[in-house]
Amino acid sequence: MSSPPLEIERKFLVTSDAWQSNASSATRMRQGYLSTGSLTVRARVAGDQAWLTLKGATEGITRVEREYPIPVDEAEHLLEHNVTGAVIDKTRHRVPHGDQEWEVDVFHGDNEGLVVAEIELSAEDETVDIPDWAGAEISHDRRYRNGRLATAPYAGWPDEF
Repeated sequence: MSSPPLEIERKFLVTSDAWQSNASSATRMRQGYLSTGSLTVRARVAGDQAWLTLKGATEGITRVEREYPIPVDEAEHLLEHNVTGAVIDKTRHRVPHGDQEWEVDVFHGDNEGLVVAEIELSAEDETVDIPDWAGAEISHDRRYRNGRLATAPYAGWPDEF
């Protein structure tokens, strides 16, 4: 039996627009959470594709993740009728930096003003060349998880955050 697919990622707040000059693509995404307990279940629409994603509990910066393509109309139905909290609306930019590719998410709607960079890794101890435009690391800060942003949007956070 093969080992389960793992998502290992580090996340950072973005401190400037310097990443924009290297962005190679941008995709608008809408995603909603059907469950955010020990098993997170998410429906996502990105362009003309959609997925249902199952994520296990996070240990460190790692968790089991399984993703299944589904018809866009089914994902849209889930987003319209079955999500917990609000639908997350963001544009994901792919940004090469060194030998790695970063993803920069620019949030819209109730999470407007939040810009987060993430890098997916093959191991927790993988060396990462952190770009100048990446600020504070938020990998372990639950407030910045998309499932949490659906129920506690960035726009409602106190100014001290």
